[in-house]
Amino acid sequence: MKPIIGITPDIIPPDPPLVKGGQGGLELKLKKDCVNAVAEAGGLPFIIAPFPLFPLPTGERDRVRGDVESIADKIDGLMLSGGGDIPPEYYGETISIPSEVLKPAEKERIDFEIELFREVMKRHKPILGICYGMQLVNAALGGTLYQDIEIQIGSAVNHRKGEHKIKIVQPSILSPLTDTFRGRLQPSVYTVNSSHHQAVKNPGKGMEVFAMSDDGIIEGVYKPDYPFLVCCQWHPERDMERGGISLSLFKSFVEASKKAK
Repeated sequence: MKPIIGITPDIIPPDPPLVKGGQGGLELKLKKDCVNAVAEAGGLPFIIAPFPLFPLPTGERDRVRGDVESIADKIDGLMLSGGGDIPPEYYGETISIPSEVLKPAEKERIDFEIELFREVMKRHKPILGICYGMQLVNAALGGTLYQDIEIQIGSAVNHRKGEHKIKIVQPSILSPLTDTFRGRLQPSVYTVNSSHHQAVKNPGKGMEVFAMSDDGIIEGVYKPDYPFLVCCQWHPERDMERGGISLSLFKSFVEASKKAK
């Protein structure tokens, strides 16, 4: 049987005309590329709708946490898709850039996904974090982020849009990585898409770097002592036709999820 891959969608406010027309309320959004990539790699996509964890009365919170545990039990792998920024309070900092530069993800999404991420980790099931997903994982594991690359460190590489090259860090960093993924990382330099302005500053507990851009920005991290916890700053679901590292990520993720069934 195909492994069930849980995919988290983004949460966005409705368009202003809907708000004015009395049809307000947050909306779920997920690019079909995410679903297609999982299916192409051999997985069964399963979209996970987040629900609020906080603020709730204690009894209700315990029930909802039980629902999160049930989701973690049922899926074989978790994919944390792209989204907005992680606010600095999630990694122990205060905002140090102009407030209008920060475009935070909805708190409801962040809180739910941190809880789900931790439950999936308890079960040692595969996890793939993409863009926002990489930053969420890093914050959840005690790491820190650059709130804005251009403002805080400057860069000759445009990370907000377009493409740039990344280099696979060689050689020792790859040796513990899952065999199926490590075996596909040839050559060591790849061209990837880019659409972010935050980045990992200090990797979270147990996370190690496997890819960097030419300006030293961390583009990929993984946990060597975990069955499959790999995160990337680019969007591999957009590059499946190109093959290379993006296709390898999804195939390795789904293969690891099969083993977790």
